[in-house]
Amino acid sequence: MNNAQPDIKLLRIFVAVVRQQGFAAAQQTLNLSTSAISTYMSQLETTLGFSLCHRGRGGFRLTAKGESFYQESLRLLAELESFERYAAALKGELSGTLSLGIIDSTVSDPALPLAAVLGAYSAENPGVHLRLSVMGPHELQLAVLENRLDVAIGAFYTRMSGLIYQPLYREQHWLYCSDRHPLFGERRIPADLITQQRMVGRGYWSQAELARHGFKDSAATVESMEAQLILVLSGAYIGYLPEHYAQTWADQGRLKVLLPATFGYQAPFTLLTRRGRSREPLVKTFRDLLMSPPAGETPATPVASAPALASNSAP
Repeated sequence: MNNAQPDIKLLRIFVAVVRQQGFAAAQQTLNLSTSAISTYMSQLETTLGFSLCHRGRGGFRLTAKGESFYQESLRLLAELESFERYAAALKGELSGTLSLGIIDSTVSDPALPLAAVLGAYSAENPGVHLRLSVMGPHELQLAVLENRLDVAIGAFYTRMSGLIYQPLYREQHWLYCSDRHPLFGERRIPADLITQQRMVGRGYWSQAELARHGFKDSAATVESMEAQLILVLSGAYIGYLPEHYAQTWADQGRLKVLLPATFGYQAPFTLLTRRGRSREPLVKTFRDLLMSPPAGETPATPVASAPALASNSAP
């Protein structure tokens, strides 16, 4: 390797290219043309004295040295950002970017006053740029582990080493069918009949998780609650939905809860940070505000009871 050290700007471009898996895909993220990205990447490789990636008809892929350099670049850029935040905190102000990830369909959850918390956070820290992303549970964990996200909120069915899971509250889920489903008008439906229905599974559920809810397999798979709701409303499937998310359709008589005492469950929500980062000023300030939200916005940890329409009789 040459004595010259690579420019931080070049490292950021390299990391963006790897995350987007190619020069063309990284154009929008970097706001650069492919020719400019190619020039910068060539400069970085010249400085280093070795090739970082293969590009061409075979697609984009890192070399063995490129993979090692990518991991070290992630570590260095994370430490640099942490240092910048620390310097800003010494001046008595927060600046930089807070990258937050959440799972989908949380906006209707009264136990997570995220809109109020983010509003207060932004008002108290006007120098902080907020980046909010919606991802699946597995993606959220990987993003926090790789420092692409600073904080994440969700229900995580498997846990990864290197992460801290701080309990927040429990989200109530019921098993639903719609008014188009044959079971909707039935009374006293036995559990074994329900488990024979066409079930919508979640892509991040393992077979063991599906079996824990009483089902051997699923007839459809989704990655979001909105997709789950659409399939349940179709009448061709039954499926789990958060109570707060399904309530509007339940109130309209479109959804019915099936055997709540047997099939209902609560998903434990947690605040996720990477180990060693929980005391960083941006992260700590957000976490403290989330745990002590603005007046009138108190997160609840209720043990939900069966809803009024959760019987096996027709609504």
